[in-house]
Amino acid sequence: MANRLPLHELHVAAGGKFETLCGWELPQSYGDAAGEYAAARRRLGLVDRGDRGVLEVTGRDRAPFLHALVSNDVKSLGPGQGCAATLLDVHGKIQVILALLVLEDRILILTPPGMAEKTLAELDRFLFSEKAELRDATGEQALVLLVGPAAAATTEALTGEAPLETPWSHAPASLGGVDVRVARGARETGEDEVWVWAPAAEGPRLWDAALAAGARPIGTSAFESLRIEAGTPLFGHDAGPTVLLPEIPFATLVSDTKGCYPGQEVVVRIRDRGHVNRLFCGLLLDGENVPPAGAPVLVDGAEIGRVTSACWSFGRERPLALAFVRRQHADPGSRVAVGAGAEALPATVSALPFER
Repeated sequence: MANRLPLHELHVAAGGKFETLCGWELPQSYGDAAGEYAAARRRLGLVDRGDRGVLEVTGRDRAPFLHALVSNDVKSLGPGQGCAATLLDVHGKIQVILALLVLEDRILILTPPGMAEKTLAELDRFLFSEKAELRDATGEQALVLLVGPAAAATTEALTGEAPLETPWSHAPASLGGVDVRVARGARETGEDEVWVWAPAAEGPRLWDAALAAGARPIGTSAFESLRIEAGTPLFGHDAGPTVLLPEIPFATLVSDTKGCYPGQEVVVRIRDRGHVNRLFCGLLLDGENVPPAGAPVLVDGAEIGRVTSACWSFGRERPLALAFVRRQHADPGSRVAVGAGAEALPATVSALPFER
């Protein structure tokens, strides 16, 4: 049985139509996916992020412990700062994509849905004499995401705190007497983003306050259109244990100046002395059919790549896809086809993000 978001009943009351993704029952739309998309592009959308995992790392060695394992710089971060990072295997392949937020007495780690337990176990495998404690805090906080041009101004109006500018920078605030934390997002959607989280029991109050401020709930259909148009790889779909870190856009996920971490040798070798054999790129599809994830990308009937995500783009009013394509076929403007059952859907390779 699929997991339900802590705010599930609020989504039902808002007219949510549900689908199951990654083991979670999520609102696909609230009856008008195109309108939800437009709200996020023009003013303000609201997304329930209660499916995200949360880990807590405490102890005096918490920063150096994590610094030695993830791909980005943790030791140099002070309270109120954060970063995105990955855990890699020794071959440079992505085991999980994370966001780390440094507080005065602990570091919080946001994981993709269903990845908290596995990530904790992987971190614990490397914990020997370090003074660091790991705890799964998933479900203890309500997490919502404000998306759109009005995200920062609305956050300031609700909490009295203007979000800091740097992605994953964060600060405590108060919303109607409730202690919350506000963090600047990483523009996964191509729009301004602000995360707000509060104690789980205050989730309905947080959600209702955002609605009262003019936010419109957006479901997975609208969000996927935003994400794919922005060219943002999603862990479990576009990135995962079969994908080398340098095969996706990774500038914000890695530090070039920090010391060793698992997989670093491969990342540096590819960066300095070689190249990857396939590239992460966009596909503009002719017609109206959206191909499934995993569909082959073809040239003259031969497979030269695979689709990883696809959607109907409400901004481009046509199907778009993200795919890995062999390097020699990945130049923007190259014509390819995408296999969809007995059909071969004509498509054009695009740079990312897609033009709007």
